[in-house]
Amino acid sequence: MINQQSSIKIQQSTKMSTTIRTLSPAPLWNNFADLNAVPRASKKEKRVIEFAKSFGEKLGLPTHVDAIGNVIIKKPASPGMENRMTVALQGHLDMVHQKNSSTNFNFDSQGIEMLVEGDWVKANGTTLGADNGIGVASIMTLLASTDIPHPPLEALFTIDEETGMTGALGLKGGLLDAKIMLNLDTEDDRELTIGCAGGVDVTATGTYSENASLAGSTGIRIHVKGLTGGHSGMDIHKGRGNANKIMNRILFSTNEKFSIQLSSIDGGSLRNAIPRESVADLAIAANNSAALVAFVKELADILKKENHTTDSNLSIDVQSIDAPAKVMSSDFQRNFLRSVYACPNGIYRMSPDIKDLVQTSNNVARILLKEGSYTIQCLTRSAVDSEKMDLAQSIQSTFELIGAKVSFAGGYPGWAPAPDSSIVKLMRNLYKDRYKEEPLVDACHAGLECGIIGANYPQTEMISFGPNILGAHSPDEKVQISSVQKFWGFLLETLNRIPEAK
Repeated sequence: MINQQSSIKIQQSTKMSTTIRTLSPAPLWNNFADLNAVPRASKKEKRVIEFAKSFGEKLGLPTHVDAIGNVIIKKPASPGMENRMTVALQGHLDMVHQKNSSTNFNFDSQGIEMLVEGDWVKANGTTLGADNGIGVASIMTLLASTDIPHPPLEALFTIDEETGMTGALGLKGGLLDAKIMLNLDTEDDRELTIGCAGGVDVTATGTYSENASLAGSTGIRIHVKGLTGGHSGMDIHKGRGNANKIMNRILFSTNEKFSIQLSSIDGGSLRNAIPRESVADLAIAANNSAALVAFVKELADILKKENHTTDSNLSIDVQSIDAPAKVMSSDFQRNFLRSVYACPNGIYRMSPDIKDLVQTSNNVARILLKEGSYTIQCLTRSAVDSEKMDLAQSIQSTFELIGAKVSFAGGYPGWAPAPDSSIVKLMRNLYKDRYKEEPLVDACHAGLECGIIGANYPQTEMISFGPNILGAHSPDEKVQISSVQKFWGFLLETLNRIPEAK
């Protein structure tokens, strides 16, 4: 049961979404507002699964929830289009939950508070959920429509796309009949995406000895914040600062100069988000405290200059705190900081075959160190599976040198491009007809579910497209209203042109 305070917060969210509901196309934006009223974090999708299931059942459409939680809703063709090829429309129900540190918001009980600013819809200090909420809302709108011509439709709403793609990985063969799948999860309305990178989660864990901080020490807290962050696949080529790497650089430098006593680190959050913040607590001899603070501020000025173009709001704060009671042993501390320094982050290799495409990368996403144990989480991506594992093993070797246990999990394959498929040709020609220019037919460095789903549906042609979404996976996320209108018109005309089944 939702408590009274949570109910008030959801009512406030509903009021803020009123303007959203007046945008065009109204049915799509209303479905998006309804969806965004439902908390839907990855791995916490129980409520949104029930929401999607109830939506299909209220329409009287065949609705099925598979063993892992994916929701499948099927809709017969419009009159006169019964002989067209069946089309699967696919999107994921979960969203990335990120907020600014100054934002008071509970993702478990509140609906997203949406705002309109000019031609853009954004959220009030949190992620918006346009990734992939606009795609899901579009599919809902088609399912509920009574006047939109369409071939036979199969809606596939997957779960947990953002933190392991377990919904797509758990989807069994034989549930879908479609020979064409439209994935509505791309974030540039000029693009037709026909391939993507695969990924693997790399996790290093270990323990270390703690000592009492030296007598007469004082405590220092360093806070790296204000970074732009973003999607660790789509934005990795933009060179944005990584809070974990910046913090490690500060700690490494101060340790070399002052022999600090590290107590804790808490940096980053989700594997697929470029870390925006990190906090570290340490102890230092009292007579070196002022010099350390001055040194960190000098280093902060250097880092701000280095990152000014990509992260103009970078802030590095230093404050005095009570000296921590327990700190890391000095020998292990030196090795730990060196191992994080050595861990690759960002672009590892550009594609030699596709211009301007990142082929392989790593995101040092999360570092948590306290009370004698540590965890380092990375997401390694590549369009080439062998190179993905080569980089993952390089990271593994780096952390095994300090005695860490390193595991690989959540691996998923890339999606090999098929530029000559019939759906790619159809949509490329349609785009040229409508907009009098060539679309960008390419692959992306983000992980899409197409490659995974294709493993069980190898005869299904796939393509991905969507509206302009900026800042996905960060509180700066926003979606362009005019681009949603463009995307919606393009989607409807695509469905209208689907050929007859052979």
